[in-house]
Amino acid sequence: MTRLVAAAAGVLLLFVAPAAAPAHSRGGCADRFLFCEDFERLPLGGAASLEWGIDTKHGTLTVERHRGDRVLHVHTEGNGRAFLKVDDFAPPGNSFYGRVRLRVAAFPTAPDWAHYTLVEATGQGPEIVRPLGGQYVPTLDRALWGVGADGGPTGDWTNWRESAPSVAGRWQCVEWRADATDNRVEVWIDGRPRPDLTVTTTQHGGNPVDFVFPRFDTVKIGWQLYRGDPTPAAYDLLLDDVALSATRVGC
Repeated sequence: MTRLVAAAAGVLLLFVAPAAAPAHSRGGCADRFLFCEDFERLPLGGAASLEWGIDTKHGTLTVERHRGDRVLHVHTEGNGRAFLKVDDFAPPGNSFYGRVRLRVAAFPTAPDWAHYTLVEATGQGPEIVRPLGGQYVPTLDRALWGVGADGGPTGDWTNWRESAPSVAGRWQCVEWRADATDNRVEVWIDGRPRPDLTVTTTQHGGNPVDFVFPRFDTVKIGWQLYRGDPTPAAYDLLLDDVALSATRVGC
């Protein structure tokens, strides 16, 4: 907004008010990122890129327009999966940060203990690391975020927290850090640190076996559910501004 302001000496001064900040700051892609995808350069329709692959079973990935932006629509049926897959990933020091903006239409409400993954990192080593996922907890009748893992000596676990409900129907910016120094995974939601979701070599939900990262070479981002005949029977989420980096990306 521009307006005239009268000065004491009678001179008119031109005052330009600062523009209002955008309601939703966009991430975009920068050269410093190890990987980045904002979907703006991709055609609408079935998702495909020379920069990343696809891993699906009973699921689809589609580039769609949403409120002026291009986003990735992830759809799965039952306990299917649909992931954007980053191969040949070699983070320095086997440690990296990630960020994704997401909107999940609904989380599972059945069967009991159904758990879901949105980000999965694998490589040379038996552990499958899940920096972003969660589980439907029937004793609380809620779906809760929790860092998880599978395979290797620690087996299948999701370190869900009652303090971190999985919220459906609205956009959120989720960041994570995988730090190989002590096999630590940290999480931020909408720019706020969530120490309740942190796991480390020896602190990961009471499992007495040490949790150790593989040598990462693949990161998958999307959706997978691990129990059959779930409610709802199908799952939809929108993803945008995916980034992997050696330093924190931010929202």
